[in-house]
Amino acid sequence: MAAKRYKHHKRGTGKFVQLREYLQASEAWATMRPGPRALYVEIKRRFNGSNNGSLYLSHRDAAIALNVARNTVAGWFRELEARGFIRKTAAHYLGPSGIGQASLYALEEETCDGKPATKGFMRWKQKTESPRKI
Repeated sequence: MAAKRYKHHKRGTGKFVQLREYLQASEAWATMRPGPRALYVEIKRRFNGSNNGSLYLSHRDAAIALNVARNTVAGWFRELEARGFIRKTAAHYLGPSGIGQASLYALEEETCDGKPATKGFMRWKQKTESPRKI
């Protein structure tokens, strides 16, 4: 029996963002505020399967996408980096023509440049304060 021919005109499902179960079950994700979570989803939307390490999202574009102030988003980027969800691969700079270039990021849950995923968020632990002695 011959195999069915692939229908080139057939359209698949739309794009989606996959948040894996182990990521959502991690302590770093469970204790994170909603703002940084939304920012992570925005960064992951730009991942196409082969561009990890060169994902870019400026603070201005992130603020517009999330409908918040630009200064608010800056803290969320720092929190995602501190918890091990993203890693900055190239810092922002002023280009040769005087136009600013946004920082480049890598998702820690995906492979980057042929190296396996580090998954730093799985090792993140919430700091507990020791009780004060009186």
